[in-house]
Amino acid sequence: MFELLKAGGWLMIPIVACSVLSLAICLERLWVLRTSRIAPGGLLGDIWERIKGKTLTPAQMREIKTQSPLGRIMVAGLNNAKHGREVMKESILEAASQVIHELERFLNPLGTIAAVTPLLGLLGTVIGMIKVFTEIMVQGTGNASVLAGGISEALITTAAGLSVAIPTLIFHRFFQRKVDSLVKEMEQEAVKLVEVVHGEREIDHV
Repeated sequence: MFELLKAGGWLMIPIVACSVLSLAICLERLWVLRTSRIAPGGLLGDIWERIKGKTLTPAQMREIKTQSPLGRIMVAGLNNAKHGREVMKESILEAASQVIHELERFLNPLGTIAAVTPLLGLLGTVIGMIKVFTEIMVQGTGNASVLAGGISEALITTAAGLSVAIPTLIFHRFFQRKVDSLVKEMEQEAVKLVEVVHGEREIDHV
């Protein structure tokens, strides 16, 4: 493996660095963007039962806020529920914007890696072919081993760049879709909370 990386030339260094960074981001996002962690099921029902039973204390609200992003959004709404529906909705939107920003963390770098690594591979191809034609000008076409070295470098960097870019692009699209799905789910739960608190929805339908 080391010989293969060495044969690809110095451009293999940034390509390998991109692969390591991409892997780290993908593992971190797979761990963070779990539905059970972001929007746990039954949270709205649990909160409403505590409200009806008048057992929802400030300490419990702080606990709910720290347990999940959805909990943070709901607590932000509950803290302003007494000021009316519109103020409650605005506080929910403010909290949601912060949550969405956190959910999209590292997705831009991941997309950048997916776009840059093929270009690094292409640059390696160009450099390798320049070496080939330079050797042809100096030595002619008689020395096949020298020509093969430049062609090999060109092909290795291209293959390495694509090998990093393709799975990175797939995971980037997957995480974008995952974030959109989580945001939609949290939005629905927040709407239900507003309607239930203001008596516009029956809890049995939540």
